[in-house]
Formats: sequence, structure tokens, C-alpha cells
Amino acid sequence: MSNESGALMQMLEAFAAAWNAHDADALMSFMTDDCVFDTSAGPHPFGQRHEGREAVRRSYAAIWETFPDARWNDARHFVDGDRGVSYWTFTGTKRDGSRVEARGCDLFQFRDGRIQVKDSYRKNVVQE
Repeated sequence: MSNESGALMQMLEAFAAAWNAHDADALMSFMTDDCVFDTSAGPHPFGQRHEGREAVRRSYAAIWETFPDARWNDARHFVDGDRGVSYWTFTGTKRDGSRVEARGCDLFQFRDGRIQVKDSYRKNVVQE
């Protein structure tokens, strides 16, 4: 693994820890100024797109507002050049008491040692 790949892997580990700490400042320290976050759900095939630091920060904070106990567990990461992937299991409870548990992943695009794009995907659990 190259030094750059190793540094990006460490960043993804710290990024995952910041999610579980509900620390928007730490998360944004890993993002470029022109960052993009594509959510796992929304009105478009790519979900809902949030562009720029303030829009991305608000979107991240909204996740914790919806799921006050949100956790991303069992995170695994890999990096290849300017791309990376994190796999995780999301758990959270909505304010109405409904519980969510789903596997998911984030696809990352890096620039200058920071995250420029975070593209999220999550399995939808269907109750039968």
C-alpha cells in the first residue's frame, strides 16, 4: 500500500469514527470546499445531491436529527488511487420509535487528500 493510500485509509477510519461521534466539525474537516454528498434516497436516481460545505454539513446533521442514536458499525474500508469504499451496518431509531438496521456502503472520490464526493448506498429493509 502506498503512503497516500495508507493516509486515505486512516482518514476513512477517522471519518467513520466522526460519524459515530455525531461530530459534524470533524466530518467537514475531511471534505473539500466543493464537496458533494449524494444520499441513499431521494427524488433522483442518485438520491438527493448536496453540494458545498454548508449544504453537506446540514445534510449530515439532519441524519442525526432523524436518528438521534445513529451508528455505523462494522466499518471496512479500501482505497484504490483517488477512489475509496466504506462498508458498514447502519442502526438507528427514529423519534417515533421505529428502528432501522441496514447494510450499506459509501463510494468516495478523493482530491488532494480529502473527500470530494461521498456517494451513499443502503439496503432497504422491507417488512412483510
